[in-house]
Amino acid sequence: MSNENLQRDEAAERSALISTTSYDVSLDVRRAGDPDVAGYPSRSVITFSAAQPGSSTFLDFIGEVHSVSLNGRELRVEDAVYGARIRLDNLHARNEVTVSGTALYSRSGEGMHRFVDPADGQCYLYTQYEPADARRVFANFEQPDLKATYTFHVTAPAGWHVASNGAEAGRTLVAGDPSTACWDFATTEPMSTYITTVLAGPYFKAEDRWQATLDDGTSLDVPLALYCRASMADSFDTDELFRLTKNGLDFFNRLFDYPYPWGKYDQAFVPEYNLGAMENPGLVTFTESYVFTSRATNAQYQARANTLMHEMAHMWFGDLVTMQWWDDLWLKESFADYMGTLGVDRATDWDTAWVNFANKRKAWAYIQDQLPTTHPIVADIPDLEAAKQNFDGITYAKGASVLKQLVAYVGFEAFIAGSREYFRKHAYGNTSLADLLAALSASSGRDLAGWAQQWLQTSGISRLSLDITADSTDDGVLGSVAIVQEATDPVTGREELRPHRLRVGSYDFDADGALVRTGSIETDVAGARTGLPQPSVMPRPALLLVNDDDLTYAKVRLDPASEATALAALDRIVDPMARALCWTALWNSARDGESPAARYVEAVAAFGPAEPGIGVLLNILDNASTAVERYTPAAGREAVRASFLAAAAAELDRAQPGSDQQLAWARTLATVSRNDDAMLPRLKGLLDGTSPVTGLAVDAELRWHLWHALAANGQATAAELDAELARDTTASGRAGHATALAARPDPAVKAEAWNKAVQGTELSNELLTATITGFMTSPAKLLEPYVEPYFECLRAVWDGRSIEIASRIVRGLYPLAQDLADGAEPTEHPVIRRTDQWLADNAEAPRALRRIIVEQRSHLLRALTAQAAVVKAPSSSVPAQ
Repeated sequence: MSNENLQRDEAAERSALISTTSYDVSLDVRRAGDPDVAGYPSRSVITFSAAQPGSSTFLDFIGEVHSVSLNGRELRVEDAVYGARIRLDNLHARNEVTVSGTALYSRSGEGMHRFVDPADGQCYLYTQYEPADARRVFANFEQPDLKATYTFHVTAPAGWHVASNGAEAGRTLVAGDPSTACWDFATTEPMSTYITTVLAGPYFKAEDRWQATLDDGTSLDVPLALYCRASMADSFDTDELFRLTKNGLDFFNRLFDYPYPWGKYDQAFVPEYNLGAMENPGLVTFTESYVFTSRATNAQYQARANTLMHEMAHMWFGDLVTMQWWDDLWLKESFADYMGTLGVDRATDWDTAWVNFANKRKAWAYIQDQLPTTHPIVADIPDLEAAKQNFDGITYAKGASVLKQLVAYVGFEAFIAGSREYFRKHAYGNTSLADLLAALSASSGRDLAGWAQQWLQTSGISRLSLDITADSTDDGVLGSVAIVQEATDPVTGREELRPHRLRVGSYDFDADGALVRTGSIETDVAGARTGLPQPSVMPRPALLLVNDDDLTYAKVRLDPASEATALAALDRIVDPMARALCWTALWNSARDGESPAARYVEAVAAFGPAEPGIGVLLNILDNASTAVERYTPAAGREAVRASFLAAAAAELDRAQPGSDQQLAWARTLATVSRNDDAMLPRLKGLLDGTSPVTGLAVDAELRWHLWHALAANGQATAAELDAELARDTTASGRAGHATALAARPDPAVKAEAWNKAVQGTELSNELLTATITGFMTSPAKLLEPYVEPYFECLRAVWDGRSIEIASRIVRGLYPLAQDLADGAEPTEHPVIRRTDQWLADNAEAPRALRRIIVEQRSHLLRALTAQAAVVKAPSSSVPAQ
């Protein structure tokens, strides 16, 4: 019986019946290095109370159960265990249950992940649980509102490093086996199951500590540690990571006025990680892609710092105070996303945190919020599968954007005061939306119920534009100006006009030809139309920018004259935030099919070389690549691609040697060349050193980018790729090799890659994604035979694989690379119609599976609609300088 998908009502019934007190968990991973050993002994001793003696409940465990003892009474395993649950009957007021079993090592990043380093053959373990995979490691009550204290014991090879949430309390060699030791860890404060963790392996470890005296005289002494695989130690910039960590701890301890509550603060960078990071108290885990073994841009370092600050903020938002159920996932993720950017802005040397947030993070939210599956920030999460799919752009980036708007609405000081009270009142507890609103309403003096209903409990994105009436004399004097708001909730179909606190900026050319802000109007937008106050006589600015400084969350359309200014002089906008917002407006127009994708590509080619913000540059280059391959009509794509490739090649030569910009253009040249052979001789010259570019380091990461392009064009043999792998025996090298192999345009290669991904089970999570990426890099003709098999395999894949692996297959192999025939309707495209047929025929399919299919259909339909966009010229010329 499969019952892994815990329902919300089941969780509510269980938490109404029982309260958990403590866990004592023992894990034995001494044989993890043996690939023939599939699992490891796991033992849980749980104390809990029951509100109704004589009642029944259940434990969660995905593994083989050997024994169950409840209050000293042995239960028959065959009677107690059903699927992923263990039934507990005839409860006492106070109970102790002991479960012994075998848990399985994972290659999917769920539960206890086992990784063998291809560089040196060493075995590494780490755990990842969110939302509900702790039950893959030890028996427990797997839901966030049943908090308890945890004491972990881990038996492992004596030469390993082992860590958990609590500090190491003792270590003893196992009697009769001096090569094995048992680690005992200090008992934790109360926490949820999904943020417990264990790390074990021959990791490289660096240590430091952070000490501070807070304003109230509280002294803090927090031990710090950093971990990565031994083979990556030479690339591990521990001094910088410790510096950022100390800055963050100092900032958040003072900001939140609640001392860091978890004792030590370890951070581990681990392989094949499914997430960017995870906020396990006392032992945060990160993807090891943040250990830069190849040349990284300043934007990549800043993104890592943002993730570090995000996870640190979770020590308060999410760990200290945790949502009751996954409906309120935003209570931790939206706050951490906002606080991560705030931490980079306030506690590091970077001054572009909010620019990158506007340009990159909010772009994710805008995309997600225009899908048919969008949802309110406070979501409806009926089960764990739905929770797994809800770690999305709404919960993270839209939520953070709305919090930024809330700060503008109530003021920063009131926002922080409410947060402090929230921590004090609910420490080590669980909360819902009402609890946070009560704290913020009290601190701000505003009733936030209406604000929350409009922003947190509705779906969709507002669209803001200007309605400008020129002065009747037509002498360049501005007439009336109004902000027009359009907002329909795609879930309910109702109009949802939200309140916005925002600014409208005026920009004109100065004497040197730079486009600078000459004025700003701050106003509250309410309803469908809001008139702007302005002087009786005001010259028409070259650019009017709605949502200047990016205070609110809305999609902005430039008026025709302002769009013309942007398309002619984007590089002359001095303010980096204003420039980023103009880039976003142009991109949204192209994505929505309101302007041709080619125009956006031309703007990137024209103004990208002058963009000093590397984060913005990387984003617009990525957008341009997407615009070429997916949003440009097939008939004109080759010409648009050729022009963009020529611009990338020219800029690679012109960029400052050794600069981030040079590296960005090199990566773009390789990416776009996957579908064009014009630049292949150049790429080969970069690889073999016969055509070097001064200052460009052709290191491992860039080399695999180049090989991917060559392989996709049939210009790389398996032997050549194997030779490159021998040169780069790292985990990232193995992934690059898998991608390039599968990218070769050969029917036999595609068949092998398909079978490995869909039929086989040997690929780890990372290698699965790498193989799918290569498979999908292909001429459309080679992928056509797989459209029908894709739809035929969906139910079997979903039923037979873990949700993480199934999601990667279903999402990654959807046939997105399609073209619209001349004169055809996007909704009549064969893949759209086949998708609709599958959805109609599988109405009873799991909601999470249907959600992925619906979202992929939406992405395809948007691309086809953009291809059908009518080419039109800007409707106004650039105002005179």
